[in-house]
Amino acid sequence: MRAFPLLCGAALAGCTVGPDYKAPPAIASEAVARGNFVRARDAAFAPAPGLARWWEALADPTLTALVDDALAHSPTIDEATARIRAAQAQLRQQRTAQLPAVSANATYLHATLPGVGIGDSGAAEGGTADGGAGGTSGSGSASGLDFYNLGFNASWELDLFGGGRRGVERSRATIGARVADLADAQVSLSAQVAQAYVALRDVQARIRLNRASTALQERQVVLARQRYAAGTASLLDVERLRNQLESTQADAIPLGAQADEYLNQLAVLTGRVPGALDMTLGTIVPVPLPPARVAIGDPAAIIANRPDIRAAERALAANTAAVGVNKAKELPGIRFLGILGLGGTSPGDVFDPGNLTTLLAPSLNWSLLDFGRNRAVTRGSEADRDASDAAYRRTVLAALQDAETALSRFGNTRAQLGQLIHVEATARRSTALNAQRVRAGTTSLIDQLDIERQQLSAAIAVEQARAQLAQSYIAVNKALGLGWSAPASAAAAPAR
Repeated sequence: MRAFPLLCGAALAGCTVGPDYKAPPAIASEAVARGNFVRARDAAFAPAPGLARWWEALADPTLTALVDDALAHSPTIDEATARIRAAQAQLRQQRTAQLPAVSANATYLHATLPGVGIGDSGAAEGGTADGGAGGTSGSGSASGLDFYNLGFNASWELDLFGGGRRGVERSRATIGARVADLADAQVSLSAQVAQAYVALRDVQARIRLNRASTALQERQVVLARQRYAAGTASLLDVERLRNQLESTQADAIPLGAQADEYLNQLAVLTGRVPGALDMTLGTIVPVPLPPARVAIGDPAAIIANRPDIRAAERALAANTAAVGVNKAKELPGIRFLGILGLGGTSPGDVFDPGNLTTLLAPSLNWSLLDFGRNRAVTRGSEADRDASDAAYRRTVLAALQDAETALSRFGNTRAQLGQLIHVEATARRSTALNAQRVRAGTTSLIDQLDIERQQLSAAIAVEQARAQLAQSYIAVNKALGLGWSAPASAAAAPAR
């Protein structure tokens, strides 16, 4: 019969309150069923799965080294990895909380007890009225009592309604969310490094072209002054060209500041101090261009693999489990307390096996009257779960919007670059043809310089379009959620 309450408790322990999480809500089913992106109209797009290390397709060894360096040394990655370890520690706490807790205990107690004499028992046996050598008696007397105990305490709370199991479920989902956060940090970091690198190369190219344009316009000013001195040009023509030259020179000033800004950004992104990469990136190289074919996958791949969507889904799972955790707090709880030890009124008693003390004390705890506090907590967790559900749906739709917008921008930028390359080629042919007229004496050199200036303007436009196309390629891969890799061990910190 004594085992009956324990059997009942074990049977009830199989009960788990709260909603069971099965799957995230269905969202964007139309896009998934369609199997392709509506804005992926450019012939460069391929439906194959995207590349995890997409920056390698730009074929720029310096960029690849910078991204790898950032992923290995950025404080952002270290922070995300540490949050995974913290979540794993929380899971271990949740698991061990369901196991019995045993602690060693050594106790010394001295108490003064009014009205109780330590020799009362001796007085009774000796037949003396005044207590004799046995101690002090009498209702008004007070005596000191010493007590020594050495042993173990054990406690265990039965997971009667599954609150502990829901806590473990929540902790596991939280770990999944932190792992997804790490992947999202990798996606953002690789994109930031590539964006800053392309912007730096674009600025460096424009600085070079600005110098060429400045030199060309200086020649124009010199020729205009010569013509003015010869009486074949007006002072207004000279001032117009001087104003144009000064404007071009002024354009170079912010370009230098922008280059410094991107150099500083790249240094910090790779875990270095500003200025550390000035020598490494000082050599001017062309802006890297995307490959002829860009793998983009499909909407279903984004929903399944984009890290911020996975983090939102794991947050929904964690908050669903939290409902069960708080619901269990509204119901009764059973705790077992056990004591095993040796003790007595002298220090030597703790070594006497005859002074063994044992205690088993089950207790039932139930907040029958808490004025709705626990119920309010449960309702709050239900609201958090509903908010996570909405956040997941919002994240999916926003991700698809990002992807469609990035794909459209990439296709349009690619077409624009093609047109500008055609314009530059036309300007280059015009420059060559007019040079023949200059050599034949049918046109002036200053006209030739003006045509060359137009060619430089076309070259600057092409350079900017190249950079925009590279940036659009980066945006496509970021929107697709590419650039992350699963850690070999979520608990391991990145090597430095």
